[in-house]
Amino acid sequence: MLDWQDARDAVNSPRDQLILDHIPLLKHLVGRMSFDLPAGADRDDLFGFGMLGLIAAADSWDESRGLKFSTYAYTRIRGAILDELRKLDFLPRGRREKVRDLDRVVRELEQRTGTMPCPEEIAEELGVTLDEVDEIMHSARSAGITSLDDGPSEQLAAMLRDPHSDDPVGSAEWDEMKELLVSAISDLPQQEQTVITLYYGEELLLREIAEIIGVTESRVSQVHTRALYRLNQHLSALIGSHYD
Repeated sequence: MLDWQDARDAVNSPRDQLILDHIPLLKHLVGRMSFDLPAGADRDDLFGFGMLGLIAAADSWDESRGLKFSTYAYTRIRGAILDELRKLDFLPRGRREKVRDLDRVVRELEQRTGTMPCPEEIAEELGVTLDEVDEIMHSARSAGITSLDDGPSEQLAAMLRDPHSDDPVGSAEWDEMKELLVSAISDLPQQEQTVITLYYGEELLLREIAEIIGVTESRVSQVHTRALYRLNQHLSALIGSHYD
């Protein structure tokens, strides 16, 4: 059986070389996305979905446009994985009902107070523990990624997404968003701040973060989801006060 080096030596086209050279990028992306897997899917599925995206990227990349292939392929790989996951119906009925209850409580608390509620307020209103809210939020995040029709509302789904800017890196809007993110991250509880810093700053996988802070990978995933919600909550408040 050929190893990767033998395979590299055997390729005959720049397109094949691009695919083989970026297998590590594909594996890295799969590792970072695997914590949102629905039931019935595993990392091998993600790898297969992502490989379709990598091949499509190699077939459509235009070097003359000045975009690095790795940057272009990253978007195509992630998009291919998400496209396939969206086709899966994975939330059990009981968990879907809990997501809907959480969604309802978030909207009711926001209407009552005028601001998005923090996870602790959601737990108190639902009459459950913060850990249970973490589990439901993680289900809501997965549902928001794979199927908004069967998952949380658009508003809640947005609160559970990675903060990002559609503006080009280096633009004034991008620089302003980075400043707001730094401020929001500094306000997170210590454990959440650690997970966000290691995941986005150091680009560690969740299993690596789990080893560092001494908890399970699934627990890191839940803390990550809670931190995303809280980050977006803080960002909404910061952006609102900034433009008042």
